Amino acid sequence: MAVKRMDNVGIVVESLDTAISFFTELGLELEGRATIEGEWAGRITGLRDQRVEIAMMRTPDGHSRIEISRFLEPQVIADHRAAPVNSLGYLRVMFAVDDIDDTLARLRKRGAQLVGEVVQYQDMYKLCYIRGPEGLLIGIAQQLN
Repeated sequence: MAVKRMDNVGIVVESLDTAISFFTELGLELEGRATIEGEWAGRITGLRDQRVEIAMMRTPDGHSRIEISRFLEPQVIADHRAAPVNSLGYLRVMFAVDDIDDTLARLRKRGAQLVGEVVQYQDMYKLCYIRGPEGLLIGIAQQLN
């Protein structure tokens, strides 16, 4: 049997409210928010006695989601937010947008910083990487044709 779909990408943050606000400005919709805890949750993640606040954000087309998590217990033990794009592991999420310049202007008001520059790839895309809330690396791309 083949994979049906990718369900979501998980991102751990210190401030759930700041992340929700940022991703809402980007155009995602808050699908739900909850606290996850209990023995069953710890069996999934391998972290006993975990307590996590989560927010599920959905893209406008309804096909993709980001699960934003804030760990209350246990403490966060590693921080990869300042890692450059060529570091090992999962580092960024890329979103397709209608207007990259407008998106950048709106996200800059929420603290986003351009990592390099906006570039055009042939006649197909304009794209860039930004650092969002808490230094999260996010790609945005505008299809040109």
